[in-house]
Parts: sequence; C-alpha cells; structure tokens
Amino acid sequence: MNHPVAPVVPNLKKAYWALAFICLVWGTTYLVLRIGVMHFPPFLFTGLRQTTAGILLGSFMFFVKGEQLGSWANIKRQAFAGTLMICMGNGFVGWAEMFVPSGIAALLCSLMPVWVILINLAANRSEPVNWMTGLGVFLGLIGMLLVFRDNLADLRNPQYATGIVLILGAVIAWSWGSIYIKKQPRESHPILNAALQMFFGGLGAFVLSLFFDKKDDIQWSAEVGYALIYLIFMGSISAFAAFSYALSKLPTPVVSLYAYINPLVALLLGWVVLNEQLNAILGVAFVFTAAGIYFVNRGYQQKPFNWNFRASTKRI
Repeated sequence: MNHPVAPVVPNLKKAYWALAFICLVWGTTYLVLRIGVMHFPPFLFTGLRQTTAGILLGSFMFFVKGEQLGSWANIKRQAFAGTLMICMGNGFVGWAEMFVPSGIAALLCSLMPVWVILINLAANRSEPVNWMTGLGVFLGLIGMLLVFRDNLADLRNPQYATGIVLILGAVIAWSWGSIYIKKQPRESHPILNAALQMFFGGLGAFVLSLFFDKKDDIQWSAEVGYALIYLIFMGSISAFAAFSYALSKLPTPVVSLYAYINPLVALLLGWVVLNEQLNAILGVAFVFTAAGIYFVNRGYQQKPFNWNFRASTKRI
C-alpha cells in the first residue's frame, strides 16, 4: 500500500532573516546619510557611494557570475532608470537631509508606493481603482500632511522648505523610475541591472555636484569615511542582495513589510543618536502612513491594475 507523500515545505528561515536585515539596514540608511552629508557635499557623497557600489556589484556579477550586460539599448535603459532613482532619488534626499531630520525624510520616502499609484493613475486614467487603494492613498496623504502640520514653522526656513520639495521630488523620481524599468524588456540579470543603475546614477550625481555642491565643504573625516563604507557595503550591496533573495522566496506583499518598519527605525534612531524631534504628532503620522501603505498593498491584491506592484517595492 502506497502512502501519500507529504509535500515538501521550503525552509523560509533564511528568507525571513533576509527580510529582517532589510527592515533594519534600510531604516538606518537615513541616519547614516544625514551624518555623511552634514560633513561632506551631498551630491559628491552620493556619487562616491553609488558609483563604487555599482562597480563592485557589477564586477562581481559580470566577472564572477558570468552575467552579460545585454544590448546598448538595455544599458541606456538602466542609465535612464539610474538617473531617476539614484541620481535624483538618492541625491535629492542626500541634499535635503542637510536641513531635514532623517526621521521626517524617512516618513516622506515611505509613501513611495502611494506615489506609484498616483503616477500610474495619471498615465492610465481608464484603469479602475478599488476602495482599498483609494483609502490607502487618502491615508498616506493625511500622514504626509501631519508631518507638515507639526513642522509649519520650519517651512519658513527656505533651506528646510527646499529640502522638503526635493524629498517629494526624489520620491516621485524613484516611483517613475520603478514604473519605467518594470515595463522595459529584461535582457540581463536584475542584480546586474541594479549595479548599472547605481553606477550611472552615481555619475549623474557627480554632474550635479559640479553645479550645486560647495567645494569648500570637501573635508574628509572619520564620520564621512564610516558613513560611506556603511552605505556602500550595507545600504547598497548587502541590503539589495538580501532584498533580491527575500523577494525570490517570499510573496511580494510580505517583503513590502520593510516599508512599514523603515520609517519607525529611522525615527527612533534619529531621536536617540541626533536628538531629532519625536512627538505624538509624528507618531500619528507614522500610523497613518503605515495604514496607507497597507491598504495600497491590499488594494493591489484585488488586481485593479495590469502592472506588477513589485516595482513599487524596489529600493537600492
């Protein structure tokens, strides 16, 4: 008599450890970035970080793993996406964090899935929206307004106000880049593509540095060195590898949990390490933001759109 064979259940322990790693490390990058740009020109800092990470990760994938770059058209696509997500996305946030607390920057950046929805709606107005997606967008925008409500006095500072505008611009650029690259044909390994995006985005940050960085601020210090090393190896290379592994083993909505946890980690670290403001209003803003991301994810599961939400959870 043959007994039924029990299905093989994959061991997901490593995938969940990878997810925990992402939640922690990407939550710390806002603090470390702020420490770096407080001592070094922001666009130059971003250029050094991302080109180095791109070269190291790309070399590993190309020379060790034997992955191919694809056609020139593919390289151009990755360069364009890198300009949006790395040069503008990371670069603008780096400049803004000279004047905006890291926790607030993290809260505003965590709304990226909401902006993906809004951009997609603007491009595809005929696509339906279910009530969960609409509620998620509404709650996320309330969270953003609460952040501004508690910092209205700071908005009178032109540099702070410019920083807020740049963070919002960075989130829109990252969302646009995510949507764009997801719709393009894939000719090479996604991690190699990410390396190309980091490299070309870093080159774009060098260009911005020529025009907007204050060259008198170029002063190497231990803080700059440690921040740069941490962001290259932990924030860019290791965390992205962990993200790719977790995404290959776990459902996308589960992996997207990092978007709920990152701003909380950033808020707490900014409060503990840099004495940044942490009060009830910011706590309520975090709750609304997390709720907004949750309902956007739930709305996606009802599949009102014909594009893959996986793009909106990508981050480098």
